[in-house]
Amino acid sequence: MTTQTTRRKRGGGRAGNARRTTSRLPEQMPWRLPINTDRPTEPLDEDGVQAIHQGCMRILREIGIEFLNPEACKILAKAGCKVDGTNVKMDEDFVMEMLSHAPAQFDITPRNPDRRLTMGGKHILFGNVSSPPNAWDLKRGKRSGDFETYREFIKLTQFFNCIHFAGGYPVEPIDIHARERHLDCLYEKLVLTDKVVHAYSLGRERVEDVMEMVRIAGGMTREEFDAKPHMYTNINSVSPLKHDFPMLEGAMIHARRNQPVIVTPFTLAGAMAPVTMSGAVTLSLAEGLAAIVLLQVVNPGAPCAIGTFTSNVDMKTGAPAFGTPEYMRATQMTGQMGRFYKLPIRSSGVCAANVPDGQAMWETSNSLWAAVQSGTNIVYHAAGWLEGGLIASPEKFIMDCDVIQQIQRYMEPATYATTPEDIAVEAIAEVGPDGHYFGCQHTQDRYEDAFYSPLISDWSNFEAWELGGGVWTAERAHEMYKGIIAEFEPPAMDEARREELSDFVARRKAEGGVPTDF
Repeated sequence: MTTQTTRRKRGGGRAGNARRTTSRLPEQMPWRLPINTDRPTEPLDEDGVQAIHQGCMRILREIGIEFLNPEACKILAKAGCKVDGTNVKMDEDFVMEMLSHAPAQFDITPRNPDRRLTMGGKHILFGNVSSPPNAWDLKRGKRSGDFETYREFIKLTQFFNCIHFAGGYPVEPIDIHARERHLDCLYEKLVLTDKVVHAYSLGRERVEDVMEMVRIAGGMTREEFDAKPHMYTNINSVSPLKHDFPMLEGAMIHARRNQPVIVTPFTLAGAMAPVTMSGAVTLSLAEGLAAIVLLQVVNPGAPCAIGTFTSNVDMKTGAPAFGTPEYMRATQMTGQMGRFYKLPIRSSGVCAANVPDGQAMWETSNSLWAAVQSGTNIVYHAAGWLEGGLIASPEKFIMDCDVIQQIQRYMEPATYATTPEDIAVEAIAEVGPDGHYFGCQHTQDRYEDAFYSPLISDWSNFEAWELGGGVWTAERAHEMYKGIIAEFEPPAMDEARREELSDFVARRKAEGGVPTDF
């Protein structure tokens, strides 16, 4: 882990940003890999853990999972599973043996080795919003995703030190044809960021294109790329009880080449899963474990993580709800089960709100703190998510980054140190019953870094806030977003690698890109 100092600095662009005297860029905390210092919240007692585990094993043994990929079915049949068409059943001993091969912790190294991530253990990593079809900002309102907006979100992803990885497309750029979209998007992502990137597992061609682009950007041979993780993918089941063809295909390609796969069933209690949270978690785990078993058969020791995306629906309307008490408990329960299976854990920062308002922030805060409580290792959609994943917002991105920074500050040892200097008996004696601590030497030596300093919060009183223009939080975030985009400078990249990337994209486009039907 990097230094724990709380002195803040600019980040995301070149070092030259720090020398600008007229910069509109905010001060922020330095890049670090946070360590979750808290004991995880574990709602289940030992009997509860065993009940959910045995429920998972019954589903896998008696009901089975539909694998809508003939290659996956052949692999599992050869390994001894019961395969009937697309239905695959597997027994507990086989499942546990395969899971024992999966590493509990692994590193992912992007083109900049200083941005290496550790997945597992007590690490907690935060990523950008991924995959909304729409964008919203304070000036332009809601609109379909486009390439320029995509590039803006990638710049925000690079700029903020508390965002550790560049997940899927922060907004889907529908102005680029689906045959070529992954080529343009990954080119911009690899040029505008030096952080770990993600590949959508939507068929062989897209995955292999992304792998080749990551290899080129890192200046690696194929053997060097395949030797250890440099990127990752996430796959979702089709709840209830199914895994589809393209995601399984992409996941198996990743596993064969030692690139991590996060398996995240998306289960909504009351709609796609039982209405009880223990039932929904059990179904979700069974679906996720089945895919991880497949990947361990393909390549024992392939890096994998188990994800949770279990929430509930509004039973009055059928609409998804996020950041609810049920969502928090499902996240905590899945984290507890992930440790039982000795797998790294993924959860998400989510909300159902349509704009960056109070609802958006309390629901997102609930989900982010549930990630902390659950012992989550990687948090998807941690910044920028609105409308249940249908909207990406730059204002919400910045507001979420303030919450993430507060979580990181909360975890720093300085917040709970108990050295004699921290206990400060001498300072207490110096001030006595009639003084104050503003002027004492103990405060003077520490005041700059003593407390968290926010990105976007305004701590002035009402009168001072009103005299300053009465600017609401989302408005402040909008101005910060515009300043970051205006002054953004991409991280350094070897020119020869950039040209090779550009040539690869041009060649693949000339070849017609990839098929758009699955």
